[in-house]
Amino acid sequence: MFKLKLSHFSQEVFTIHPGEYHVSADDIIIATVLGSCVAVALYDTRLRLGGLNHFMLPGGLDDPDIAHSRNAKYGMFAIELLYNEMLKAGSRKQDMVAKLFGGASVLNLPGGPTKVPTDNIEFAQAYLERERIPVVSSDLGGLRPRKVFFFVKSGKVLLKRFGGQAIVLLEREENAYLRVIKREESGPVTLFTRP
Repeated sequence: MFKLKLSHFSQEVFTIHPGEYHVSADDIIIATVLGSCVAVALYDTRLRLGGLNHFMLPGGLDDPDIAHSRNAKYGMFAIELLYNEMLKAGSRKQDMVAKLFGGASVLNLPGGPTKVPTDNIEFAQAYLERERIPVVSSDLGGLRPRKVFFFVKSGKVLLKRFGGQAIVLLEREENAYLRVIKREESGPVTLFTRP
């Protein structure tokens, strides 16, 4: 995550990447760029604070890697980490609403289309439904990546879809991140033997 000042906005902009999240009560903007990844924005309508995450894979309780990693690259933990930070900041579940973004089909992997975007979308929707956090807005699926600006104090989101060369660059970035994730999942194995 890094912060910067853009001339278009009076607020500071905090940019998050895959596997990251940020929660704040300050008058800031949290931004991210999404291809096949999904971002969940949680907003507290009472306290006027919020947060945004960015995840690449949904994850699941039956996934052996999940048991060892509390990494926000998995939707399961990305949403949980975001939700818990909101609670630490004083939010109550009944005051939260959600907005969902991303899940575009931009990954062009060998062997055909990937299920990553669809799985991410379905996971985020099911998770929020199960937790009874209403989704008040969403922009999901399709073929074009999105840039999301989440205004923490108001809960407002500005979204821009883009194409052209930017899609090629984003696909390259996501493929590289996916390779890193797969390397982490197939890391070294240590076998213990009795002396």
